[in-house]
Amino acid sequence: MKRRNIIEKIWDQHLIHQEDGKPDLLYIDLHLVHEVTSPQAFEGLRMNHRTVRRPDRTFATVDHNVPTSENRETKDAISKIQIENAAKELQSVWH
Repeated sequence: MKRRNIIEKIWDQHLIHQEDGKPDLLYIDLHLVHEVTSPQAFEGLRMNHRTVRRPDRTFATVDHNVPTSENRETKDAISKIQIENAAKELQSVWH
């Protein structure tokens, strides 16, 4: 039996369907979201009349727009909007 690496083992444990010439269908058991690209994903769900299937397995972090200086105030207008929108979007997922 061929030895499998950790990626192959995880892949096999999450494989739902496999068909020649098509991408594998995997079950994602942990979903991490952040403030920059997650809004597009949530919009895609809304446009297709879908919801987050497992809010209890969805974790969010605001990590792209957080200032790292001593002054913790976000000064960039776009960053502020992304942070505010992420908070609103994520409230709708868990309520």
